Parts: sequence; C-alpha cells; structure tokens
Amino acid sequence: MKAYIFPGQGAQFVGMGKDLYEKSGEARELFEKANEILGFRITDIMFTGTDDDLKQTNVTQPAIFLHSVILAKMLGDDFKPGMAAGHSLGEFSALVSAGALSFEDGLRLVAARANAMQKACQIQPSTMAAILGLDDFTVEDVCHQVTDVVVPANYNCPGQLVISGTIAGVDLACQKLIAAGAKRALKLNVGGAFHSPLMEAARVELEHAIVHTEVKRPMCPIYQNIDARPYTDPAQIKHNLIAQLTGPVRWTQTVMHMLEDGATSFTEVGPGNVLQGLVKKVDRVVPTSSATLQ
Repeated sequence: MKAYIFPGQGAQFVGMGKDLYEKSGEARELFEKANEILGFRITDIMFTGTDDDLKQTNVTQPAIFLHSVILAKMLGDDFKPGMAAGHSLGEFSALVSAGALSFEDGLRLVAARANAMQKACQIQPSTMAAILGLDDFTVEDVCHQVTDVVVPANYNCPGQLVISGTIAGVDLACQKLIAAGAKRALKLNVGGAFHSPLMEAARVELEHAIVHTEVKRPMCPIYQNIDARPYTDPAQIKHNLIAQLTGPVRWTQTVMHMLEDGATSFTEVGPGNVLQGLVKKVDRVVPTSSATLQ
C-alpha cells in the first residue's frame, strides 16, 4: 500500500515551486490564487527571495504547504494514497491533498496557524533542542525532572527527539541529557517552543478557525501527529488538529503504525527529503522516494 508523507517547517529553500509554476497553467493559477488569499506575493519570496525572507514563519508555513499541495494536485491520477501523514505543518498538506480540506480553507488555516504561532512566540522567550543518541523514555524522564516548562515535542526517529520549552528549561534539560548519555544536545534556531504548552495562546486562536472550517472525509486514512493513529472522521480530525499545536509530533510512531497497517512504500510530497531520511531510520528496507512533476 502506498503511503504519502508531507514535510513541515525547515524543508523550505529558495526556488521551491518555481518549476511547478512554469510547467503548468493549473499550478500557476493556484499559486496566483494563493497570492490573493494571503494578500502578498508569496511566489516572489519562494522563487527569488532570500533565505532570511523565507525563514519568516508567516512565509515558511504557507510556502511549504503550497509546494506540497500543488505538487500533489499535479500528480493527477498518479496520486493514489492508501494512507497519508504530515509532519506538523505537513498534516494540513496531507488533509488538503486527500480531499478533507479545500485548497482555500487549508491555506487560510495554515496562514492563521503561522500568525498565531508567531504571536505565541512573542509572549515568552522559548526554544527547542534536538537530542541525539538517547532512547525516548530517558528523554521523557529527564524532562519530567525539570521544573521549568520542557517537554518532548518531535519524536522524529529512534535516537532523535526534539524537546521544547522555556530557554531555562531547555538549557537545564540539555545539561541533564548529556549527563545521561546523549551524544549531542543541539539548540535549534527557531522562534519559540513549538508543540509545547507554551503554544496554548496559539491553540486557542486556531481552535476558533478550525471549528468554523468544513472538513470532509478524506480519500484515505490520515495518520495524525497527536497520537500517530489513522483518522477519517471529520469531527475527530478537527479535534486532533487543534490538539496538535500544544502536543508532540509522534513521527516515529506514525511511521511504525503505517508499516503495521500495510505501507509498502513512502513517497514524500513537497520540498526536500527530510522525511525520507527519518523513515529509513525507522525501517531501512521500505522503499522511499520524492514525488516529482514529469
């Protein structure tokens, strides 16, 4: 069974989507529609902007979403997912590509999500760090020992877990995790503590938008970040999308559940190949590839 996976923030690069825009009239129309909805020409930043321009959260998230969703649409009949999942932001791309959200609604939600997250970052200084070479249980245990806010945020693959919280909480946790045997504890260049309780203000803001957006049954099960389980019920999908902002991305568990449920290959739809690398660290045998426009 074919599994399609959609990347999240960090996969962006200058020039992304330019080939789609130039090769397809339908893709060009969707990009121009996105420019109208967003109120600025995101295509100019995507195609010819600077790395710094593209790193702005209000640009990065819709840019990756657009690249992923438009690429999936251009695949036409070749896009036949038996199951789908997205990493953080990529969950919205997966839902649109599988028909649960319209293109317009998906883009509006992603833009609202990016703005809400940016505002939440300004409320309290916060950060994230990648912990390499430790098992999940040890990382969870150390986070519980720290009194400042610090939680597991991204279960990316075995031996790679990202933690998220206050600057003091993450710094102390990193010290303790190195002492507990972590190979490395790398502070990430991010604007805030994504997928942690510090995103509560963003969750509340986005909840209103999600509740008032129509979600349909997708064409295939969507394995959602919050618990790595497959969903097709619109009400449950909405609930999980809202919980996603303050809950962890359980990517390791998602890939394992997809494999258990019959995934025979993973195709990454969007910029970069980060998720392919993570899948290979869960299962070195299963085939992975990038979706490309022929």
